[in-house]
Amino acid sequence: MAVNRDLLERTIDVIRQSLQADGGDVALIDCTDDGVVTLEMQGACAGCPLSSYDMSEGIERILMEHVPGVTKVMPAMPF
Repeated sequence: MAVNRDLLERTIDVIRQSLQADGGDVALIDCTDDGVVTLEMQGACAGCPLSSYDMSEGIERILMEHVPGVTKVMPAMPF
């Protein structure tokens, strides 16, 4: 099932509000045809030791619950 990109972006915008309240942010990097979403943690979240937990237990759970077709959320790998 293809991911509705508009719904994905709107859901990330809601998540973003909580992150921005703590000086962080998240950016959508990619979404593959098989539902793998790649995100980049930014600001205070980029260096936070809890960011991987936030991504797997928070952001991934929310996106999989609210955006049909999302199968996995992965962090962007630095070049």
